[in-house]
Amino acid sequence: MASSRSYGKNQNNYLGQLWSVLSPLSLAAVYYLVFGLLLARVSDGVDNYVGFLTVGVFIFSAMASTITSGSTAITNNLNLVRALHFPRAILPISVALAEAISLVPAIAVMLVIVAVTEQAVSWSWLLLPVVVVLFFLFSAGVAMIAARLVVGARDLRNLIPMAIRLLRYVSGVFFLISSLDAPRVLTAVMEYQPVALYLTLVRSCVLGEFSPQLDQWLMGAGWAIVTAIIGFIVFWQAEDRYGRD
Repeated sequence: MASSRSYGKNQNNYLGQLWSVLSPLSLAAVYYLVFGLLLARVSDGVDNYVGFLTVGVFIFSAMASTITSGSTAITNNLNLVRALHFPRAILPISVALAEAISLVPAIAVMLVIVAVTEQAVSWSWLLLPVVVVLFFLFSAGVAMIAARLVVGARDLRNLIPMAIRLLRYVSGVFFLISSLDAPRVLTAVMEYQPVALYLTLVRSCVLGEFSPQLDQWLMGAGWAIVTAIIGFIVFWQAEDRYGRD
């Protein structure tokens, strides 16, 4: 199911599966024009801003797509839910897995961009699959929670894009959070909230100016495991009600 979702998402477009790479790449180009050139101060504190921005846009786009699509995993598949008996958690999990599969070619392009701008390849790139697994667990947990909430109150799906928009501007997609002129408590909260943390982990894997920190890895693993478990429990508690509303 995840494989067919990933393949079918862009199948009706002329460029087909290339859009899984072209979409985040075009976003990165636009954001670089705005934040890297027009608003040049945003890049303060970052040596390789092209690589920094590319990582932020690619990873955040995948996470945003997972949450958005996962929130309607049940409501968009009511006929399937009503016709067949199967664990309903498969639907939001397949959405998260489909986005993880679609992220693979995007990561390949991201690494090429980083290699060109950094002019170096590091052993820490080998840690990238670990971050992708943590990202998948966290995204699947959030997708299950969002799906349960939307089934209970359909209007909530209209709030999800607003929440994602807010996350985009507080998670360090375009800027280095530690460079903000803000109280240390506020920047610490922003740095260790899960979305910003996974961006930091990916950057620490592929960008030489950021080194992997043990506390960040432990926190990232904690967010992934706890969110996946809570998400599954919250979703499973309403298992027998899906498709009856």
